[in-house]
Amino acid sequence: MTPELPDRPDEPAPARGRFGLGPWLVRNGRILAAGFIVVVALLAACVVLVVPGEAVVMTRLGNPVRVMTAPGLAWKIPAPIESTIPVDLRLKTTSSGLQDVGTRDGLRILVQAYVAWRVPDDAQHIRQFLRAVRNQPDVAADQLRSFIGSSLEITVSGFDLAGLINTDASKIQLSALEARLLRRIDEQALKVYGIKILQVGIERLTLPTETLNATVARMAAERETVAAAREAEGARAAAEITSNADRDARVLLAEAKADAAAIDAKSRVQAADIYAKAYSRDRELYALLRSLDTLSTVVRSNTTLILRSDAAPFRILVDGPGKSAGTLPAQTAKRP
Repeated sequence: MTPELPDRPDEPAPARGRFGLGPWLVRNGRILAAGFIVVVALLAACVVLVVPGEAVVMTRLGNPVRVMTAPGLAWKIPAPIESTIPVDLRLKTTSSGLQDVGTRDGLRILVQAYVAWRVPDDAQHIRQFLRAVRNQPDVAADQLRSFIGSSLEITVSGFDLAGLINTDASKIQLSALEARLLRRIDEQALKVYGIKILQVGIERLTLPTETLNATVARMAAERETVAAAREAEGARAAAEITSNADRDARVLLAEAKADAAAIDAKSRVQAADIYAKAYSRDRELYALLRSLDTLSTVVRSNTTLILRSDAAPFRILVDGPGKSAGTLPAQTAKRP
């Protein structure tokens, strides 16, 4: 029998395992941890993550070899053989600042426009954007400002001031101006820098002092012209109304005179008939009434007459009925 060796208190008990891996893991644990870290770092260096709103350009020794626009993971050779350049594809805006430009009618205005732009998500324009501005959006914005300035000068010269500033909204042509600017700027930006212009708008439009004074004077002249035209129209309408009223008044007066003449003639006929009947009944009374009618016609409240009292028609006032020389002789009644 083999004698048992006593345990040494100063030495740790040997690790025991089914396959005897315990001592190996203890001796090589650090090496395994270092190897794991190296593997993870190698995997991280070989993986490329493409996020939404961004494109990744993969370069091999400085030359672009692939453009990735779809979100997700991709593989690459670790640096320095292959590197990645992220390109922002999100929407951006750039303002031109106030630009002094001239209109078609020779007046100066101050215009400020803005553009909404982004890099298209296709490989050709992304590579073009990298070559043109070195993937620097600020440089692209500066170039766009110069494009906007020159385009504003050319485009605004095709519009009159009244088409840009007017109290009548139907005469304002800002939409047409923005559409022309969009066509001109988009063509140049896409061709030179690989940038797509999505919208162009007029942010601010104002007038210099000289142009403002000229505009106010022109608007005042237009208002005076409109006022004169309306005043003339009112005078014409008033004259027409007055003329129609005078014509109607003349017609009514003529009709009234005709009616009055007819009534007067009718009344004269009736009066003559009455006189005839009165004369046939009592000649003396008829002579008296006719004399009184004559007196009422001749003598007024402010009339002074000096006449002979024995002359007709005043003689009847002295002699009385039946004794006046002015009366008609009485017919002798025939007796049977």
